[in-house]
Amino acid sequence: MVKFLYLTRNCKIRSLLLDLIFFIIVKIVQLCIMFVRKNQKTKIIATVGPACNTYEKIIGLVYSGVDVFRLNFSHGAHQDHAAVIDIINRINEQYPFNIAILADLQGPKLRIGEVEGVGVQLAENDTITFTREKCVGTREKVYLSYPNFHLDVKVGEKILIDDGKIEVRISEIHENHDVSAIVTIPGLLSSKKGINLPETKISLPALTEKDLADIDFIIGQNIDWVALSFVRSPKDIADLREILKAKGSNAKIIAKIEKPEALDCLREIILASDAIMVARGDLGVELPVEQIPMIQKNIIRKCIHRAKPVIIATQMMESMIERVKPNRSEITDVANAVLEGADAVMLSGETAMGQHPSLVVETMSKIISEVEKEETVYNKNLIPQSHSPSFLSDALCYNACKIADDVDANAIIGMTQSGYTGFMLSSFRPKSPLYIFTKNQSLVNQLSLSWGVQAFFYNKEVSLDEIINDQIEIIKSKHLLKVGDVVINTGSTPVQEHLPTNTIKITKVQ
Repeated sequence: MVKFLYLTRNCKIRSLLLDLIFFIIVKIVQLCIMFVRKNQKTKIIATVGPACNTYEKIIGLVYSGVDVFRLNFSHGAHQDHAAVIDIINRINEQYPFNIAILADLQGPKLRIGEVEGVGVQLAENDTITFTREKCVGTREKVYLSYPNFHLDVKVGEKILIDDGKIEVRISEIHENHDVSAIVTIPGLLSSKKGINLPETKISLPALTEKDLADIDFIIGQNIDWVALSFVRSPKDIADLREILKAKGSNAKIIAKIEKPEALDCLREIILASDAIMVARGDLGVELPVEQIPMIQKNIIRKCIHRAKPVIIATQMMESMIERVKPNRSEITDVANAVLEGADAVMLSGETAMGQHPSLVVETMSKIISEVEKEETVYNKNLIPQSHSPSFLSDALCYNACKIADDVDANAIIGMTQSGYTGFMLSSFRPKSPLYIFTKNQSLVNQLSLSWGVQAFFYNKEVSLDEIINDQIEIIKSKHLLKVGDVVINTGSTPVQEHLPTNTIKITKVQ
């Protein structure tokens, strides 16, 4: 080929041939990537930050295996987020991907103010005072953005600073509303560090003024998922849903579990939410660290039982912020999340600030693919609950997955209007590839968060047989099915009545 190009004297022809060769190579690479992606069930969420906020780096992350991009509204201006959203939307238009966008609200995160210099060293038994009056912090006094701090805390309660690196205990609540504390675990106190109050029930609202402003921006950008930080009760979710509904938003809500209070009403929070994130950072500060593994396992189990996507987040591959290989413990952490049945695993600083964003995603993808070779990942032994209001549809989805396993089906194809059928089929963790069709355009991207689901837009309303045949042909055209393959179809009839899923059909591809 090189010799042929050399002999081609016409520069224009040579240029066209080079373009053609490049086009063919790109298409081959894309097909290879798509083959890998369609066989990986557990989804990957990557946080966008300074290390990966350009078109080239974001498309590189998509090729590496990212299904959802997280925008952290604790950092960055709206115009910066808007630029990233525009890039992701362009990628979805240009390529056969349905990459979702997750907006993560800051929530009532407590932080100290500015501290002099590079920070101040606190020694054991030092006394430090938290004040409502803005000031540059010293060893003796520091500003805390919490107006009712003096009302909520009690003498003897513990305060953790900078993810628990510094610990103090409240010693006195002053008449001027300042609060003094004795240092029990010393350390360097620097500016804007976070505060955790594991023994205090805070009175701050779930949605701050900043969150409300961010929500207005998010709604204007048609973002797919909104994550609510520091959820304490199902009311927090209800309040956010009311705001989204009033403003005409179709965004689905993720409840971040990172407060002890949330565990007291976990079932109700799961039912009120569309998905759950196990935010192990703040949760591991607020609770004894030895409790976190079983809490994670319990949350995953409860979410799967209720067909709610569940995300495992924080420090999954943190060593790869600087290194090119993860720690062995991090490899095991990701593997265990997959084995336990998590819908998605999330990268934070690893991609937002790390030196090797694409490499860390590729490494995580390889771990996922290897673990998903194990049979224990699939066909969770869940039985539809007779008391569920959607019991009949649940039973049908369960049996569709059971039949798919019995006949070793090459695909399960479902249809959904609300997303419920897609989430329910996914919750049974079928080994067969899972393809979901919907006429709700916003759902196509939203379903990218759900385990094993590949979604397609489809809005025809003809007979059920025609729809089934049409959908099989669409999947065939994408080289995901071939003649002779066995497919399990689910749907509802009569089609025009938009009833819950009520039909199963076994189809042999012609």
